[in-house]
Amino acid sequence: MKIGIIREEKVPHDKRVALTPLQCKQILNDFPDVKVVVQPSDYRCFTNEEYKMHAIPMAEDLSDCDVLLGVKEVPVDHLIPGKKYMFFSHTIKKQKHNRNLLRAVLEKKIQLIDYECLVDIHENRVIGFGRFAGIVGAYNGIMAYGLKYGLFKIKPAHLCHDKKEVFKELERINIPNIKIVVTGGGRVANGAMETLGVLGVRKVTAFEFLNYSFREPVYVQLHSEDYYKPKDGSEFKKSDFYKHPENFDCYFASGNSFASFCDLLIHCTFWDPKAPVLFTVAQMRNPKFKTSVIADVTCDLNGSIPSTIKATTIEDKFYGYNPNSEQIEEAFAPSTITVMSIDNLPCELPRDASDGFGKHLLERVVPFLVGEDDGLIERASIAKDGKLMPHFEYLKDYVAD
Repeated sequence: MKIGIIREEKVPHDKRVALTPLQCKQILNDFPDVKVVVQPSDYRCFTNEEYKMHAIPMAEDLSDCDVLLGVKEVPVDHLIPGKKYMFFSHTIKKQKHNRNLLRAVLEKKIQLIDYECLVDIHENRVIGFGRFAGIVGAYNGIMAYGLKYGLFKIKPAHLCHDKKEVFKELERINIPNIKIVVTGGGRVANGAMETLGVLGVRKVTAFEFLNYSFREPVYVQLHSEDYYKPKDGSEFKKSDFYKHPENFDCYFASGNSFASFCDLLIHCTFWDPKAPVLFTVAQMRNPKFKTSVIADVTCDLNGSIPSTIKATTIEDKFYGYNPNSEQIEEAFAPSTITVMSIDNLPCELPRDASDGFGKHLLERVVPFLVGEDDGLIERASIAKDGKLMPHFEYLKDYVAD
């Protein structure tokens, strides 16, 4: 088998890569029958020279490769017919902007393996960039709070060489005794808590968060059962919530709940559109709504956070949302809630994010890609031989003319 590492052609160009130079070398050592070739790139976070240093061959033409690995969507005119591709296709939710991509995959009889669909037999994802989205999202939230109140300035993550430099920035600041909420329990939330750990922010329980005052900054990690409850007054059951979220009410900002005590919200949890939003615009106008900075790591536009009405960028991270006018204003104005809603946060630390992603790829995916598949690759294959795979036949109307 020959594996090709493709150049990221989608604009703006992503600096991340599926496998680092050392990881490519490890594949050659661990799998003697496998070859690896890398397409040159002038903007990849690992330079062409770094791959050459580890004797990884470079080639512009990857048409003789069996498997092609990328990160973001591959432009239609760059797809090579009959190949096996792995990348984040962003098609499984019927995203309109990628309909033609999936159509082209079918037309060119490509086997499309989507990283997002690589799950074990219990439907748990085995790979992703979530940890670094959380690390950077929390860092940006802290940055925004410091700028909003003139407390401190830290170097933007994308101008830091790596995670080590980002954490050094945090070690030189002190934050006041604010209260921080982190939502979610997955990789993204864990990444956010990793950042807060470097700052030395203490974790407290939901009860303590709502009922106690502190002389130091604290944070609480909230799960769905902490702020959703069944409409019929019955006991919360996670399985019921996942199946029928429309049967639940959200009380994150009801009365003297979390929004009344939260200064900084770091939102890291998945949201089902059938579930109630975390809070409404009307609740944001309530004088009891204390949250003044929102780092929406999920970046679900017009989703669970009503102030997330546009995606921000790595270069221009923040905007101000005025809940009274429901308009975007200056990022740090006293009348606004400062919002961070970058949709490609791991790109701020591309070398670390690529290294972490590649390690999981090597450990959990490559053995089944180059050897006998235990079902992992098959489950993640959206299309093959010009047809949608059984798990993804619900996309038929999506790709229909």
